[in-house]
Amino acid sequence: MPSASQNLILATKYAFFAGIAIVTNVAAQRVVLAIYSGRFGLYLAMAVGTLAGLVVKYVLDKKYIFYVRVESHTDDIYRFVLYSAMGVVTTMIFWGSELAFNAAFRSGQAKYAGAVVGLTIGYLTKYRLDKRFVFAALLGSDQVTPPRKPVVE
Repeated sequence: MPSASQNLILATKYAFFAGIAIVTNVAAQRVVLAIYSGRFGLYLAMAVGTLAGLVVKYVLDKKYIFYVRVESHTDDIYRFVLYSAMGVVTTMIFWGSELAFNAAFRSGQAKYAGAVVGLTIGYLTKYRLDKRFVFAALLGSDQVTPPRKPVVE
């Protein structure tokens, strides 16, 4: 069982990586809306932002949270598809929050605040789903612990 300090380190890293993915998502949305802000522009921006954040978060989670090395490109694609599927529910949370803030406050800042709130709730949920369904078989247990470094004498 991981120690309290290992859990704190894991939570800190996960929050930091979620922050990176959130910034990636919102930045991608801003780029899309700078290029096209016409009809359905917000939906296009949300889709592009979601994809950008998803790829960044998958790579960071796989390598630095769950310490997983996939066996092949096929296995990596399978894991990414499964990871993405787990994200469908959490994406609905995020999109719902962003759209609700946008409808309630009618400002760009509120829209992004809604995105951050929804993404935060979504990432908290997603960690549990990924640990249990995406990476569990590769972890070999329900515990997430960093690989041990070899002792050099």
